[in-house]
Amino acid sequence: MNASSEKPALWRIDSTFWPTVGLLALLFVLFEFTGVDLWVQDHFYQSDTPQWLVDGNAAGPRLWFYDGPKILIIIAGFGILILAAMPQKWRSRLPLAKIGRKHLWIAFLTIGTVPAVIGQLKATTNIFCPSDIRRYGGDVPYVRVVECYPENDRPERRGRCFPAGHASGGFALVALMGLALSRRGQRIGLALALSFGWSMGLYQMLKGSHYLSHTVITMLLAWIGFLLWRRVFRMHRLPE
Repeated sequence: MNASSEKPALWRIDSTFWPTVGLLALLFVLFEFTGVDLWVQDHFYQSDTPQWLVDGNAAGPRLWFYDGPKILIIIAGFGILILAAMPQKWRSRLPLAKIGRKHLWIAFLTIGTVPAVIGQLKATTNIFCPSDIRRYGGDVPYVRVVECYPENDRPERRGRCFPAGHASGGFALVALMGLALSRRGQRIGLALALSFGWSMGLYQMLKGSHYLSHTVITMLLAWIGFLLWRRVFRMHRLPE
């Protein structure tokens, strides 16, 4: 086996930055100029009842897919921060001592800033959730990101639904890939991020709080955010 085939896959993820940006633009156009979002969301809404497939007030699903994951992500973030700020002589006694300090800072900053950036976007896009629009029993018209509200039908309040804020914390866990020292570890990190992100995002979709596009766009923004922090720290290669 040659040396190039032994390099961890993480050494090559930086090259996915521009393809991901292109994919983000392509999917944004797809969702904005097709009815995919409404077609998917129609399957989650029971118009004869009327109600969503998941009750947003139900304690069990909320614990497992809303409050619980958020708590775990916050704990993970603070744990990584402690490790990053810990003196080297203390870190050397831990099993994670081989992880470079810069990798820890990248992971912490990704987990911390991705949800913050998504939150700022939610505050500016003025897009409402599915449960808010008239098609699903709400009181506002359905308007896409690139559209304007009708002059005679403008909501008195602002929408705060695009992109998907809740799922952003789960997808931000993609930064755990940067802490892995093996291909298996990188796959585990990616699997955790996708599992958390999509379970949190799908929960929101099933109870009428987000469209498919909101979750997909958030996933790609989280990946781009991770790669941007890697560029900031110039971490194009892992230490031996």
